Amino acid sequence: MKVSFASLFLFASTLTISLSGNESRPNVIFIIADDLGYGELSCQNPTTDIPTPAIDSIANNGVRFTNGYVSAPFCAASRAGLITGRYQTRFGFEFNPIGPRNEDPDAGLPVNQKTLADLLRDEAGYTTALIGKWHLGGTAHFHPMRRGFDEFFGFLHEGHYFRPAPYPGMTTWLRRKTLPGGQSGRWISQDGSLIFSDHLGRNEPEYDADNPIYLNGQPVVERENLTDAFTREAIHFIRRCGNERPYFLCLTYNAVHSPMQGEKAYLEKFAGIEDIQRRLFAAMLSHLDDSVGKVLDAVKDTGTLENTLIVFLSDNGGPTRELTSRNGPLRGEKGQLYEGGIRVPFLMQLPGKIEAGQVYDKPVISLDLFPTALALAGVKAGDSLDGVDLLPYLQDKSAGSPHNTLFWRVGNSAALRSGDWKIVRAPVKGAAGIWELYDLGTDPGEKNNLAGPDTGRLEELTETWERVNAEMIPPVFR
Repeated sequence: MKVSFASLFLFASTLTISLSGNESRPNVIFIIADDLGYGELSCQNPTTDIPTPAIDSIANNGVRFTNGYVSAPFCAASRAGLITGRYQTRFGFEFNPIGPRNEDPDAGLPVNQKTLADLLRDEAGYTTALIGKWHLGGTAHFHPMRRGFDEFFGFLHEGHYFRPAPYPGMTTWLRRKTLPGGQSGRWISQDGSLIFSDHLGRNEPEYDADNPIYLNGQPVVERENLTDAFTREAIHFIRRCGNERPYFLCLTYNAVHSPMQGEKAYLEKFAGIEDIQRRLFAAMLSHLDDSVGKVLDAVKDTGTLENTLIVFLSDNGGPTRELTSRNGPLRGEKGQLYEGGIRVPFLMQLPGKIEAGQVYDKPVISLDLFPTALALAGVKAGDSLDGVDLLPYLQDKSAGSPHNTLFWRVGNSAALRSGDWKIVRAPVKGAAGIWELYDLGTDPGEKNNLAGPDTGRLEELTETWERVNAEMIPPVFR
């Protein structure tokens, strides 16, 4: 992607930065799960078959957003919005590079976009680390260490095996177009450690091809389960920073993203779940939950828990057919702009500034995390951001809702939420479909399309979507 000097100057002129005083700067930790459905956490769904006490503790000690959204229904574009605080459609990062597309020189977060790590490090003196999945460009000029992060441990593409073949100590479930011996359904090895399924009619992507684990700028061999390895490196980073210097840690687990791989101990923990696919998912989620607990304990051990903003969210809704990840009571899944694709588990804690045990029901979006973190760090940004600082709303200092409207576009897919009303358009055979209208206040599952009886409201909301869309770069289909 070519970037002109004029576009660089335009963006720089809209972002005004200054430090406000010498007040204490809290640490900032973003914990991002991959492909975790809205209905999976036990704080969201008390009847779940997979308890998540460590992740739940963030909600118990802070706030759970029941209408928390991301800006895209899949990984890369969602992360681009979160790390810039801007709708990614403003700067042309609309789709999801996968496989060899990660190596294209124009496939990545445009270099004229400042990241949260850039600003916290360069304007507030934070030490910054990205641990886990990046997926914002696999070539040199998009590397995390060139995008504001002092340290990087993880991988650059969309996914990675948790352990390399032959997958010791775990059970692995892989998609296959064709099963051995002409079977259909599932093929299971004699020892039960390898399972092939043809239920989706395609092969597991070649996640590890040209996609090593990096320690800063160099590839390394990692033998631990990546969930454990990322937790280990996060804890090391937290301890190194201690209470001497403020830090920003973006901890981006690849759990519970495919491939489905469960460690033996966790599979035994959920032996009561009969279906092996669901049991594998339970093993992966419980493993993630234990790991989040270890990270929280590390923060507590450094004596900085009272001065650390901790956020947990998923990058998009769960791909139910692929993982069993549940988005209920919402409709849809990853890749769609129905609620199940974009409304996600979204939790936040900051003792002393966010009252514990809150449930906040007004719409918020991952773009809000950027200005919220900047405000805590004493960094002021201009009007180029689409997110807003959430703290005044959580502290009853600002009335009303943080957003009048929320906007989404992925090629021919489109949606907009205004209050409790939402319009959504799903593509049909590659072309734009027909707008649908839902009242999320009474119908969060988007079962009752009101586009017919309420054409006036539909027209009003589609006009709003078109007005916002005119501010965006037109989609480039690839």
